[in-house]
Amino acid sequence: MSFDRPHYDRPHRGGGNRRRYKDDYDTHDRRRESFESPEQILKNTIIKLGEVDALQELPRLAKQIREQVPLSVPIISEGIRIAVTEQPYKIPYYAALLRLLYDPTEGENAESSTSSSLGKQVLEDFWKGFQGYLDKLAWRDVRLCIHFFAHLTVAQVISIESMSALLQSFAAVLDEFGVSYGRGRNAALCAIEGLIISGAVMAKSSSSNTTEIIKTVQNYNDSIYSPKLLVQPAMSLFTESRSLENADEVVDTGLFVLKALDSSEFVEVSESFPQPYLDFPDLDPTVSAPFELPAILVPPEVIELDGLATDAGEDAQVKKEDWPQYFFHLFDNETTPDPATPAGFLVRSQILDTIDIFEVNRKECARLLLEYPKWCAPGTFKPKPGAPEPEFESGKNWQLESTVIETALGSLYLLPESTHKTVYHIALITELCKLSPSTVGPAVGKSIRRLYTALGDGFDVENARRFAEWFAVHMSNFGFQWVWKEWLPDLELSEQHPKRTFIRRALEFEIRLSYHDRVLKTLPEPMQNDTTVISDQTPGPAFEYEDPAHPHYDTAQSILSLLRGRSKANEVLSHIESLKTTLESSGTHLHVDNTIRSISIHCLLSIGSRSFSHLLNAIERYLPLLRGLAGTDAESKQDILSAVASFWRLNRQMVNIVFDKLMQYQIVDPTDVVGWTFENVGGDAHLSGMRPMSLSAFEWDLLKGALDKANGRVMVARRKVAALRKEHDDSVARVKASGGADVGSIEMDADVKPFKQGNDSASENPQLTVALKAFASLTREQKGALARTIEGFVSCLAPSPSAGRQNPHAETVITEQAWETRVTWTADEWNTWETWGWYRHFCRTYSPYLRNYQETLGTVGFAKIEGSTSPAAKLMKKTWDMATGQES
Repeated sequence: MSFDRPHYDRPHRGGGNRRRYKDDYDTHDRRRESFESPEQILKNTIIKLGEVDALQELPRLAKQIREQVPLSVPIISEGIRIAVTEQPYKIPYYAALLRLLYDPTEGENAESSTSSSLGKQVLEDFWKGFQGYLDKLAWRDVRLCIHFFAHLTVAQVISIESMSALLQSFAAVLDEFGVSYGRGRNAALCAIEGLIISGAVMAKSSSSNTTEIIKTVQNYNDSIYSPKLLVQPAMSLFTESRSLENADEVVDTGLFVLKALDSSEFVEVSESFPQPYLDFPDLDPTVSAPFELPAILVPPEVIELDGLATDAGEDAQVKKEDWPQYFFHLFDNETTPDPATPAGFLVRSQILDTIDIFEVNRKECARLLLEYPKWCAPGTFKPKPGAPEPEFESGKNWQLESTVIETALGSLYLLPESTHKTVYHIALITELCKLSPSTVGPAVGKSIRRLYTALGDGFDVENARRFAEWFAVHMSNFGFQWVWKEWLPDLELSEQHPKRTFIRRALEFEIRLSYHDRVLKTLPEPMQNDTTVISDQTPGPAFEYEDPAHPHYDTAQSILSLLRGRSKANEVLSHIESLKTTLESSGTHLHVDNTIRSISIHCLLSIGSRSFSHLLNAIERYLPLLRGLAGTDAESKQDILSAVASFWRLNRQMVNIVFDKLMQYQIVDPTDVVGWTFENVGGDAHLSGMRPMSLSAFEWDLLKGALDKANGRVMVARRKVAALRKEHDDSVARVKASGGADVGSIEMDADVKPFKQGNDSASENPQLTVALKAFASLTREQKGALARTIEGFVSCLAPSPSAGRQNPHAETVITEQAWETRVTWTADEWNTWETWGWYRHFCRTYSPYLRNYQETLGTVGFAKIEGSTSPAAKLMKKTWDMATGQES
């Protein structure tokens, strides 16, 4: 049988069809391409300066800019401004580019022939962008622009007098009344770094006010003392020294560098960073007068007032607190830059800025960091293996990879919180290892060993927790390969020694990222057989009523059958009530309600234990059951939390997750979780009976989850009230604009009624009334959770003589004598020391809230130690005063 088919004169019609389709697609795709304009090409060329050799590219780029037709000064200025604020390591070379553009030349086209040079026009437009950064208080961009201006001052493009006045404007911020630490630190760094770069020429000018600026920064720095004690990376409970052997505070160090340079007339500056513009001839001031920077006034901080207050009249608005920044040192000054030198200080600053800017692209950040030496003065870093030796010996020759890792980890270990999320720093270090495993890998290994050593020397408890997280994630990215045998001798230490605690937590995190047997096989045999290192049981549920020999096995099975059959919540509740009646009538149970709640929660968690989605489905389906079990009394809620902790005792991460869900669905309140945590603490020995009360990282995670939940609810409620008020203020404004008609007579949306003039807005709007009541209720809950936390820490660290669980170590571990003999400490002593660390971390982390409610919280929280003269009580109050700003 044959079929008539249309004939096409197409040899190889199948392939031809595909080729034609591809050609059509390519043609269509090309139509959609966006071609760059000459201005865009020029801007991108400016931004990409130095991809091969910046010094050779500078004259070519300057010529290309001058020959551009039509010449667009804003485009040139924008390209330089983007590059300066997003590629800080290139700033000296952009200063050199502007220096080349500053002299009028015969080759300039007619369109650019004005009364001022091209460089001056570009600088004038650049200043407009700088003013925009200043108006927005974009401090990093402002500081990098000041770097640019400082280099231009050395290049004779900007006048010394105007640069001096600019830096003085930032120093004046430090004299403002009540200046916040964040504003003061940023302004101080602008003045410090600007002077380090331009000080060599400014010191030669009679109009320079370098000494005055240094004195102003010094006076400000002296006034910031107490906050520095709370954020040091190494915790010391017995001394108030703010100088540490293995850490430095950024303003302290910058001031030290500046004073050393001033005393030596800035002789070190020439070898500290590249100054390519010095290779050009001096500018003739009669032909090209130096640019005069306009005078500025640093705008004040914008404080949004929503007018909301608590029932006690306290301000409910929270402003995030800025703290001094201490950077931890992992290597000696022969290996990584000494921040107390001009070169070391600026190298760290530029690496930190690069890490900050490229948070959106960690892979590009890693590449740029490994290429960083090309932008430094020759000899700053050791050459790569196989690269030619530098022409001269600078005396530095630091190791690039160790420098980058130390700086990244220093940023990670800032307290009370790092600049970026922990996962960014972890991912960045992973990318660095992938790009250059042979050089970065050893630097990472050395860093891990140095940090591990620091654990026994007072490394802050929060940083120890972050270290365990980073170590576990990093190991998971590289096959869990670590030389655990190095740490076998530390198994002889106390079970709660920080090194032992770190090993235990790191392995717990590794198991979360993999599985128990996989991690167990990576350990040497002595660790495998030690249950204080790694559990011999796989993480999972611990259903207490699974054993048929258990006296309540049948009771649990009857509830399980209903839950598995997806019976309605009221049916399950009715069955539970009948079971309770049966147990009561037997007369063999003293705590029937507690037993029934425990069985019910275990059964509910059992059907939700297969996965996270199973858990959510079980909770959401049986919310009425949970609310019925919780009731309104605190004891019922404590029973529910205890049952959850018992069921997931082999997988503590799930305890935190379930607690969070119970708070989310308002089965329990944050205050209930805080109270339960302090009632059941015992360091890493959870539910440890009558041992002294103490906290570990696990309990801290529970506290933090509860406090963050309470604070987050208040924030949401505040935003809702603010939105409702704004909505109705707008309606009132519209009414007034329409001619002042009576608001009540205007026909509005039924859901949104306008306010009557002269009356309280809340009384005229049901939505706002409800929102304000919710805000007041949530604020009371927030204060209750914070107060309960303080009371809990008091019970742990300064218990009253009548308390059932005394802690005799709370006053001994805070003395210098005890610290020097810490090698003999027992588990309880190390647990107590860790609890002190978590109390400090609580105070500094939640200081904005503690400041707002300091009178109420201070009165309620410290009621039990009011008037006490014990060393522990005094240290608790002193830490509180430092966190709330009552001690300068």
